[in-house]
Amino acid sequence: MGWFFPQVPIARIAWLRRLVYAVVLLDVLVLTAFPIGHGNVPAELYKPLPFRELLHLPAPSPVYVQVLRVVIVLSALVALSGRLPRLAGWVCAIGMLDWLSNAYSYSKINHDHFALVVALCVLPLVGRVAVSDRRTSESAGWTLRIIQVAVVATYFLAAIAKVLDAGWGWGSSAVLVWALTRRGSALSEWLVGMPWLTQVFQWSVFVAEFASPVMLWLRGRALYAVVAFWLFFHLSTFLLLSIHFLPTVVCLLAFLPLERLTRSDPRDPGLEDPPVDAPTGRTWRRAQV
Repeated sequence: MGWFFPQVPIARIAWLRRLVYAVVLLDVLVLTAFPIGHGNVPAELYKPLPFRELLHLPAPSPVYVQVLRVVIVLSALVALSGRLPRLAGWVCAIGMLDWLSNAYSYSKINHDHFALVVALCVLPLVGRVAVSDRRTSESAGWTLRIIQVAVVATYFLAAIAKVLDAGWGWGSSAVLVWALTRRGSALSEWLVGMPWLTQVFQWSVFVAEFASPVMLWLRGRALYAVVAFWLFFHLSTFLLLSIHFLPTVVCLLAFLPLERLTRSDPRDPGLEDPPVDAPTGRTWRRAQV
């Protein structure tokens, strides 16, 4: 129970919310804006995900997708401001589930949004918090732990998919060379001529994905080193292949002490008032500054 409900500074939730909802805005307006075009796609190309069939969500139409994007943008802006964190947060979460299940009902499914969707579902549970709040809570700890598990699942299940699809020889294959020649950037030209280096890169990622669950138990510098490795990995895939994985990257920050981004005043011995919607009986403590 202590592992699932650690005492974590709730200011970390406040910072993570800002980053997550900012990525949501960027996502629906720029990165994953293609559902807007799905309103004009022939109906026979629409193969709804089981999620949409289960909830009887309608096929997208031009008006439907435009209204849905407005709802997501408005709810994300309200949640980003810190107001109505539960109501706005859950509206945004439901809207993004609809938006992304629409986006991936045309044969291609990306796994980079899994952790983001999980984060949107659990972040509203903490209620109203502020980046200057110096307390800790088990509720914040549980929320961050669930997001961390979703991030690890993204990496670990990617390795499982590689084994199921291509076997253990994936690390020695030419898949990266193929990807570099298909959609590589100017920086990738030198890498194509060194296939041995691409296999080193593939095996490194393969092993790291299988070992990713260790992140859930690491602490301190060891954890920061692993997070830095994944940030470097995502940066390199963006520079070489134009694959950004930004939704996963922002959730990866749940492993970091984001509360340190807030400057604390050593002359202020007090705390802020507790959140107005904090449940009774929850354990709140002063964070160590």
